[in-house]
Amino acid sequence: MPVRGSAARVEPVRRRSAPVAAYVAVLVAVLLVSGCSGGPAGPPGVTESTGAPGSAAPSDRPATSPPPPAPARRPPPVTIALAGDIHFEGPLAARLRDPATALAPLAEAFADIDLTIANLETSVGTGGRPEPGKRFTFSAGPEAFSALAAAGVDVVTMANNHALDYGRARLPSTFRAIRRASAADQPLEVVGIGRDVDAAFAPVVQDVRGTLVATVGASVADLDPTADPTGHWAATGDRAGIADAVDPARLLEEVRRTRGTADVVVVYLHWGVQGQRCPSPDQRSLAAALVDAGADVVVGSHAHQLQGDGRLDNAYVAYGLGNYAWYSPGDATTSRTGVLYLTIRPRAHSARPPYVRASWAPQRIGTDGLPALTTSQDATDFRADRESLRACSGLEAP
Repeated sequence: MPVRGSAARVEPVRRRSAPVAAYVAVLVAVLLVSGCSGGPAGPPGVTESTGAPGSAAPSDRPATSPPPPAPARRPPPVTIALAGDIHFEGPLAARLRDPATALAPLAEAFADIDLTIANLETSVGTGGRPEPGKRFTFSAGPEAFSALAAAGVDVVTMANNHALDYGRARLPSTFRAIRRASAADQPLEVVGIGRDVDAAFAPVVQDVRGTLVATVGASVADLDPTADPTGHWAATGDRAGIADAVDPARLLEEVRRTRGTADVVVVYLHWGVQGQRCPSPDQRSLAAALVDAGADVVVGSHAHQLQGDGRLDNAYVAYGLGNYAWYSPGDATTSRTGVLYLTIRPRAHSARPPYVRASWAPQRIGTDGLPALTTSQDATDFRADRESLRACSGLEAP
């Protein structure tokens, strides 16, 4: 695997399959809350080709026209699944004894999806001590990466306020686990954390059936005045840590640079105010700046509940994806979760907005900490709640 740094990595994505019945069940739930925009644009124009150089054909040979060039092949749209906060606390901790099945119930939601991205809200590795002064410290062994990969997750961001809950002394084991996860038969890529600031902000760029999809992770949780004081976790030029974007200049620079090489750019942020249903002014301002810089998808978490999602210019924004695999369902608001599916066409092949369809699979977190599909009535309520959340987000319906 290439060494992490300012240059993006390009990794192939291996699609996973699941039993047809399971996938159909997910699709039924998804279609309950689907929102669509226009279909793909027409095929691009045919590029004219010139004949090979040489003398004119002899008079006794009939002149022939060169065969018409084949139309340029346009990569098919890709489907990306996006999920919120995942960790392995409480009832979820024991599930890591068997990483291959630890998150098996999640696999149905990610079946036959081109790319799945989530937030890993925990420190990973061995050693270290709980960070002094923090009320909540989360920890998981390296097998957490194997569990996520086995469930069908392709990329996680660790740019959040729990990645270093056990201090920098744990980071060497974290980076070893990340290298092993990336090289495994079922690979998992990690963004938003690194040995220095370049590595922490470096995107992972994956080839999805001919489309290059880049994922960038960053944390701006200090926008929340009640957040844990984790600003000293930021990676620097000579210190390991997370991609801290409280000052967004470096993040915006990375998105602009990535825009030049990737077909689709996804930015996953840890941001906002815990417990708030509506995005803060800082969230809305940063989302607009990221879209201007070239992001096609901007999503985030940290509020521990869903926030609005919808269209912002030619991009798709989901301010808060909520909890996903969490130690406690909490109340009716915090237990509501789901998977956001975006079907996206590479913008290089069309002047139209890059996303084709946005839909949700509504779920509820149970007492076991895992999300499960909901009843048809809850799915209807989910759709109404989603429309309400969009009203205070400043976003347009997809």
